[in-house]
Amino acid sequence: MKKFLLFCYAVATLQGFSGCSPSQPKEDYGWLKNAIDTSVQQLEETVADVGDSVLLPRSIWTGYDMDFLCSQLQREPVTFKDSLRMKPVKDALGSRRYCSSIYDWTSGFFPGELWYMYEYTKDDFWKEKARKQTELLEQEKWNGSTHDMGFKMYCSYGNGYRLTQDSGYKDILLQSAYTLIRRYNPKVGCIRSWDHNRDKWQYPVIIDNMMNLELLFWAFRTNGDSIFYQVAVDHARTTMKNHFRKDYSSYHVIDYDTLTGAVLHKNTHQGYSDASAWSRGQAWGLYGYTMCYRETGLPEFLERAKQIASYIFSNPTLPDDLIPYWDYNAPGIPDEPRDVSAATVTASALYELSMYDETNRTGYVDRADRILENLTNRYRASVGKDCGFLLLHSTGSKTHGSEVDVPIVYADYYYLEALLRKAKLEKEGTALL
Repeated sequence: MKKFLLFCYAVATLQGFSGCSPSQPKEDYGWLKNAIDTSVQQLEETVADVGDSVLLPRSIWTGYDMDFLCSQLQREPVTFKDSLRMKPVKDALGSRRYCSSIYDWTSGFFPGELWYMYEYTKDDFWKEKARKQTELLEQEKWNGSTHDMGFKMYCSYGNGYRLTQDSGYKDILLQSAYTLIRRYNPKVGCIRSWDHNRDKWQYPVIIDNMMNLELLFWAFRTNGDSIFYQVAVDHARTTMKNHFRKDYSSYHVIDYDTLTGAVLHKNTHQGYSDASAWSRGQAWGLYGYTMCYRETGLPEFLERAKQIASYIFSNPTLPDDLIPYWDYNAPGIPDEPRDVSAATVTASALYELSMYDETNRTGYVDRADRILENLTNRYRASVGKDCGFLLLHSTGSKTHGSEVDVPIVYADYYYLEALLRKAKLEKEGTALL
């Protein structure tokens, strides 16, 4: 309770973040303080439950539709391995689901949340909790079998280094970056995503991979090795060329010929269909190209980010509250699950994008504010309930029957990031943390 009261006092200073003179009208940011207050209470519950264990929260266990599972088994089991994980026993339903191991692509988000709590409060309680959870992941710096190095290591060690300047964290991040670029093929011009389904894809690249480029840009700025910059820019340009349709929606998976670099297939893995627009994929693209513009200053990346934002907010299936369905082309809209995680990634990206596009600045901030305010007022978990997660109603992969309409750790991570960015944008005029 003492930590919470100290935290509330610190957050209260955000009430004056605009820095406006007394003659200027003040915005009502009560929802922002409310969101932060609730977040710290929920995460206090989670860290108490996790204790000194090596557990990394991921989502909440739900049951399985057996008819759905049977239909999946008639297809390719490896492709749908996430939906075919061991069915939780009855007593586990509704309980916290943890990452199966540090190899889980979501393993870096919970440590990242704890670093954000430390950033909010400057309280060493959160710093020590963040360190402990972060350092569980160290051996991943050698894991050349994953493209998710940014999600795992930059969200955890990256935030840790930013806030502590720990030289050991710096070394781990640099090794992680060198490990990641081993997956780059210069003929294709991209970093390979998955290694599975080699009978289906020769060299799959997913839109999600745009997010992992931030680790490479950081490595370039940190030690000056131009290979990081070259790989990141090449990947972003190749993705821009081949992943996007004429309306600037993106495919989820592009498969390449490793010998010629030619596009072989344009598919989905988590969307409704190959031709549909999976909502979190659009959010990954928006965030990724905004970040790429920040790191390079190349106008083509800014233009692509603006085009993706235009697609999202002009889409006729986007609900009035701006929290998208799991796929913009899902056939059962409006009776389809929402994906809160897509909304949190989008909001965080919009705050940064507003810094680079003066013409649309106000519109981007207004939309991001609406998303966060609606999430806080309508999609928030109950204090002391919902296993300590912050937000409800995310969809991991409806296609696979996995984590549908549940809290998910990466939705919470980008929610906290967006809240921090909002506060800093109002107080200091920058959304960069």
